[in-house]
Amino acid sequence: MQSWQYHCSRCETTAPLTTHAWCCPTCGAVWGLTHPTPASVPVVSSPDEVTVWRYASVLPVSADNAISLGEGQTPLVAGELAGHPVWFKLDFLQPTGSFKDRGASVVVSHAKQLGVETLIVDSSGNAAAAFAAYCAAAGMTCHIFAPASTSPAKLAQSRAYGAMITLVDGPREAAATAAQLAAQAPGTLYASHNWHPLFTEGTKTWLLETWEQLGRRMPAICFLPVGGGSLLAGAWRAAEDIGVTPPCLVAAQPAACAPLVQALKANAQEVTPVSPGPTIAEGARIGHPPRGQQLLAFLRASHGWAEAVTEASLRNVLRMLWRQGLFVEPTAALGAAAFCQVVARGIPLPDGPIVIVLTGSGLKAPDIVQRLLTEEE
Repeated sequence: MQSWQYHCSRCETTAPLTTHAWCCPTCGAVWGLTHPTPASVPVVSSPDEVTVWRYASVLPVSADNAISLGEGQTPLVAGELAGHPVWFKLDFLQPTGSFKDRGASVVVSHAKQLGVETLIVDSSGNAAAAFAAYCAAAGMTCHIFAPASTSPAKLAQSRAYGAMITLVDGPREAAATAAQLAAQAPGTLYASHNWHPLFTEGTKTWLLETWEQLGRRMPAICFLPVGGGSLLAGAWRAAEDIGVTPPCLVAAQPAACAPLVQALKANAQEVTPVSPGPTIAEGARIGHPPRGQQLLAFLRASHGWAEAVTEASLRNVLRMLWRQGLFVEPTAALGAAAFCQVVARGIPLPDGPIVIVLTGSGLKAPDIVQRLLTEEE
């Protein structure tokens, strides 16, 4: 699509979508995207389509090239939390068990169109599984770089899809560096969910769906887990596509790793890296999100904020969700826990629908679930 191109908001460098550069080659910042104006295209291009490709007219990849496993169109279920009526967006009901299938479908479709043979990913969790599954569906190789400390059970799903796994000694950042070096080989593409802007284009469909499910109106406020931030950035992009004011966005981060909370308290424009502490919300242990500057801008512009969720709060709310039939992993409960903390502090909530996004299945974290259940005995 000629109207789409990469764009760096820091130095204004642009590049076509055919480039394999995973960040701005001039200044190293995360890519953004230029896109059609909201009024130029209908948001719902294929009313009979039930995947994220229902919104193909506002995606940067043609639906003719779509690699799909049936992702998207997850239920929006009415519930109650902390004495308030809320809506739960059940994005843990995806083909591989997490919202990251949305982004993986778009990125893998794009890579297949470019003739990429091997997708390079640095992840040990949900993103690894999502990319491995969609690469398998596309007939592509998925090469995952993960920290050597990752438990074999956590990578079992990716292995089942046939992905190549390389374990890297050192911190999480070492795996990313190794992946970026490997992606210099011909026929490869680095597809980090924390860096690639097309991943955000896929994740934005959660809010496009929610908008439709609420009768084509936006929620008043959304509570969502934030690590790398593609879910949050996607929400902003969805509002741009529709051409409406975005909902108030609340980024829920574990108190043990809350760089956005720290930056907002300091009234900073950039995120200062933090050292992640221990937390059961492993999927949000990202101390230096590449999209940090963008995320801060989106939170402020939406009149939202970032909430530091304590481990005690997370454990309690996780059990509350399970008892409502919502079997999610700890990271997925961050938004719900943030909502409960906000209610407990008496912070006024805007009038209108309250949406809490549940992002990953409890089947992803059997060891942690078993430990928490044992603690109750």
